Amino acid sequence: MINVALADDHEIVRSGIKTVIEDDPDIAVIWEAENGKETLEKLENTTPDVLVLDIRMPIMSGLDVAQHLMGQQKDFRILMLTMHNDSEYILKSLQYQADGYLLKDTSKTELNKAIKVVHGGHKYFSGDISDTIINSFVANPSEPVTVPTKSEPSRTSIEDFNLTKREKQILDLITKGFHNKDIAENLGKSIRTVETHRFNIMKKMNVNNVTDLLNKVK
Repeated sequence: MINVALADDHEIVRSGIKTVIEDDPDIAVIWEAENGKETLEKLENTTPDVLVLDIRMPIMSGLDVAQHLMGQQKDFRILMLTMHNDSEYILKSLQYQADGYLLKDTSKTELNKAIKVVHGGHKYFSGDISDTIINSFVANPSEPVTVPTKSEPSRTSIEDFNLTKREKQILDLITKGFHNKDIAENLGKSIRTVETHRFNIMKKMNVNNVTDLLNKVK
């Protein structure tokens, strides 16, 4: 039996994916999560064989989760299952050591096949995704796989975002790898207060996830 964990912020979508996965008698969904933060918390207690991970999720995206897990000793595989097929997400997933990348419009058969393939220690990318990867290597044969930028933004100072003193303090802790719970304990504040500050920071800096946030403060 292959034990799968499923992370997606849409309950109806999760339910549908779970039904498809468990239609295969060799695969079972052992837990679900609705965001990246919850995913990491559940991984501390119960490790699946395969983590099926959506990319766009609130609080912490699937890419943030993969980046957090990158380089760690883990006994499970990561399969990205998403509606996004642009090169940025695909190549970023590769950079963060995902074991597979599949689009949500895939067939039931292919989804369960992908789970079994990555569980067996191999990589799995659907045809269109493979084309994107190959094209990246063809375009830059001597370069490692990296995410192409749409345009090179001008360097921006943190001061340009009009952050409050507390927001700057929290931003500094985020860039050092602290999570909401750690920041709350560090500052003596509630997690809800930290989440509110974090939301305001991301809104002011016009980003949707931690990956983009970190890129802006490099």
